[in-house]
Amino acid sequence: MTSMTLDPPLTNPLPPGSELVAGVDTHKNTHHVAILDLVGRPVADREFRADGRGYAQIVAFLHAHGDVVRIGVEGTGSYGAGLARALTTAGLTVIEVARQDRQARRRRGKSDPLDAHQAAVAVLSGTDTAIPKSGDGAVESMRILLAERRSTAKARAQVMNQIHALLITAPELVRQAFRALSGPRLVNTLAKTRPGTITSPDPAVVARQTLRRFAVRHLTMQAETDLIEQQLEMLVRQVNPTLLSLSGVGPVTAATLLVAAGDNPERLGTRASFAALAGVAPIPASSGQRTRHRLSRGGNRHANAALHRIVLLRMRHREPRTMAHFERRRSEQLTDRDIMRCLKRHVANEIYAALLNPATDNPVGRELRARRQAKGIPISVLAATLGVPYQRLRRLEIGTRADPELEARATATLEQISPPLAA
Repeated sequence: MTSMTLDPPLTNPLPPGSELVAGVDTHKNTHHVAILDLVGRPVADREFRADGRGYAQIVAFLHAHGDVVRIGVEGTGSYGAGLARALTTAGLTVIEVARQDRQARRRRGKSDPLDAHQAAVAVLSGTDTAIPKSGDGAVESMRILLAERRSTAKARAQVMNQIHALLITAPELVRQAFRALSGPRLVNTLAKTRPGTITSPDPAVVARQTLRRFAVRHLTMQAETDLIEQQLEMLVRQVNPTLLSLSGVGPVTAATLLVAAGDNPERLGTRASFAALAGVAPIPASSGQRTRHRLSRGGNRHANAALHRIVLLRMRHREPRTMAHFERRRSEQLTDRDIMRCLKRHVANEIYAALLNPATDNPVGRELRARRQAKGIPISVLAATLGVPYQRLRRLEIGTRADPELEARATATLEQISPPLAA
């Protein structure tokens, strides 16, 4: 541990039990901690290593100077993630502090002690009050898997673009062989070719060899993506199966929304805070006699895209509530783009309720599904017999929504229907 600035002498010693606040400027290898009293006077500041031993020293340093009630940490989602977890484990209250804007940096200067001091001032003044994600549960695992999936999907798309580009410039014999193919058929066909491994100066041979390697790489990326999505679905079902019961929400979309909220979604006190986090809360842009709002370009853009996909799927499948809202807003002379923004806000409210009230897994539904499959009865046939939408029956079977009345009717009906009738 090295000291960047010495602890300043306390001309007015603090009485025992005085409350303090602290700020931390985080970096890859070091963290700088500054402690202030409740009137903003510096108490101490020091630099620590950004590792497990350094985190323990920071906790001891804070306790040694008194009762630190709140600690502002910069970059709780990056360089400050480990420290935020260590402080939370030690029972300290951590506040996420945003980096200063450039105007403030130009006016006050830039150094680690100054940034740490400013982080403590932000906590003391109440300008930064956000609670960081805990990052210590299954949702953190989802975040890691989603980052891997985005990387894999990007690599897969790049390989497909390279295949198309090579087929455009390849010799005519190669182009003619694969001209009528596209998408998965093209990739599977290229992967099955046997151009040989002999080094040849012939461009046609080299093109075929390269195309096969591209295809194999694409299939490998696709297999990795499928494996990641299986893991995501398993984790989502463990954490919040309710999300999967909502219309238009699949495993990847549900995981994206869970990651945006974090392992501790209760940190989002209101549905308005979740809407702002997802970038679907309009921002006031009024002036004088004119009252208006503008579109939010901030927030978690992955969560915003997930909400957009949900709305698109509901409109594509003509979900009754969505279409009714769409028609009502259109009669009010709103544009389709504005209606989409309104729908995204409504979906965000629905998602927020599901985040705070996750349902436990329902083994009864899985047992019902096993009995239906044992008799060879398709879910569509059973749903038609019961007179209910098959989606409602599916949600019961996969355990994302409890429905005792439907479960009793389905059980009684399965005992009466024979497999030949279902066929």
